[in-house]
Amino acid sequence: MKISSKDFRVSSGKKVELDKWPTIVQPFFKSNEEYKEKLEAHVEGLSSRQQLHYASGRYAMLLIFQGMDSAGKDGAIRHVMSGVNPEGCEVYSFKQPSAEELKHDFLWRTTCRLPERGRIGIFNRSYYEEVLITRVHPEILDTQNLPKHSRDEKHFWRDRYRSINELEAHLNRNGTQIVKFFLHLSKKEQAKRFLERIDEPDKNWKFSASDIHERKYWRHYMRAYGDCLAATGTHQAPWYAIPADDKDNARLIVSQILIDAFDDLKMAYPKSTPKRLRELQAIGKRLTKSD
Repeated sequence: MKISSKDFRVSSGKKVELDKWPTIVQPFFKSNEEYKEKLEAHVEGLSSRQQLHYASGRYAMLLIFQGMDSAGKDGAIRHVMSGVNPEGCEVYSFKQPSAEELKHDFLWRTTCRLPERGRIGIFNRSYYEEVLITRVHPEILDTQNLPKHSRDEKHFWRDRYRSINELEAHLNRNGTQIVKFFLHLSKKEQAKRFLERIDEPDKNWKFSASDIHERKYWRHYMRAYGDCLAATGTHQAPWYAIPADDKDNARLIVSQILIDAFDDLKMAYPKSTPKRLRELQAIGKRLTKSD
């Protein structure tokens, strides 16, 4: 069964009610062996496209991963990007802002980490936290020392969405392709994964009491995510809602979307000029004589 990226793309400007979106879909593989074969093929495809991406040097690729705790962001990044050359890829995980970061606008700390042309940048969480967790917990905004006029409740979130859209439009105009993934996990599956973290010694370190605390706000987070996806999913920087209850299936979907995103750039290896070809031929002759 072929994976179609458009099946998971969030339509721009339309209301998003996540309780009506699936967290699991029919698997795109019939066995564990077939899953491994498909993922390996996708990983190899991404590796070859990354080489072309680096050689072309005309675009930067920014991948943004968002989702509730235990949605599988780390695993998706680790498995899907396993064949990518580390020299051409950088992963950043954004935690609670530092004192220095709080002295700047909410886009500053991520803007400093944007990928250059020819490279892939991966944001594990991102500036979107500032319209997600801060919306569920608006008291966090008190630590940001914002000007009074900017705290107008009537326009505050609209203005933040606008800032994000304008930034992403600017990046797109200047050669950065942005692909955004929301890993859509069910509350029931999250509980199952939390229990695994408690029961398995090698996963204990992942578990925090704060994870349980945030489950109380699940409905609020789903509303915040839905509003965010609807307001910031654009043609230039689309959102993809990935059913995340099945980790293996989610990784296949993510990797196929990335392959399609690279192919949409229609890249090509730089063509050598006649002068450059003559130089290469001359170098080849010298090397042959030296042997």
